[in-house]
Amino acid sequence: MTYCCGILVRDGIVIIADTRTNAGLDNISTFRKLHLFEEPGKRVMALASAGNLSVAQSVVSLLSEGIENPETGELERLTDAPTMFQAAQRVGRALRIVHDSDAKALEEADISFDVSFLLAGQVEGRRLRLFMIYAAGNFIECTTDTPFLQIGEHKYGKPILDRAVNYDTDLYDALKINLISMDSTIRSNLAVGLPIDIAVIRRDALGIELNYRIMPGEPYFTDLRERWSAALRAAHIAIPRPPYATRPVESFAPEGVDTVLPRAGALANAAGAQLTAGQPAAKILQQQKPKR
Repeated sequence: MTYCCGILVRDGIVIIADTRTNAGLDNISTFRKLHLFEEPGKRVMALASAGNLSVAQSVVSLLSEGIENPETGELERLTDAPTMFQAAQRVGRALRIVHDSDAKALEEADISFDVSFLLAGQVEGRRLRLFMIYAAGNFIECTTDTPFLQIGEHKYGKPILDRAVNYDTDLYDALKINLISMDSTIRSNLAVGLPIDIAVIRRDALGIELNYRIMPGEPYFTDLRERWSAALRAAHIAIPRPPYATRPVESFAPEGVDTVLPRAGALANAAGAQLTAGQPAAKILQQQKPKR
């Protein structure tokens, strides 16, 4: 598995992907899963994949070589798409072609046809857009209400994105937050790991502003990981401890009901034991009431 995340903000898009591929604990490899397509001044696209690597590579190859249009007979490539919506449609079409070709053989080998894509980019004269394409070839588009999309091992990094990202976030702050979400995922899941590929696409620039790979030991990412861990430790230390362990019970059971509301620690255990012995609840509560 892998982790890919795209963030759409007012100034542009940040998209990152890890490179780890594993077929068991003793068979781990590195493969690029973030593919960039650029025609400076005319169009720019980034395509990230998660899931079955062979399926993803077949889809990317089809999109690069071209898919025959049944009506015109012409080959349609990803980079020829006149809009980003049509580009997303072509990714979906390529997925369905690979599914029709390979899904049965994969099923017979007990291998899941499990793959998904993030497609980000802009075509000249059109708006910047970010899509998530599912294994069936259908897709959704990122909106300003929730300005990020994730594929792969998304659950570890999502709480950070939910709290920290909005449409007005600075472009490179979005990159920083995205890297923090990647760090959280790497720390919690062995199927995700360095190197990490990064792409930054600025709105209306129609080109890749940043194309960078973070290798193990890279100074900034190492510092970010250490600072984030220290910040989390400092934050939880700064928050007061819960008061529940020492707070007396303020609510009592209705008269005639031999039930005591839960209490922390030894008092609750003692009350439970006495109830089992048949003592009335009111008497137990009076016995356990803290002395002033």
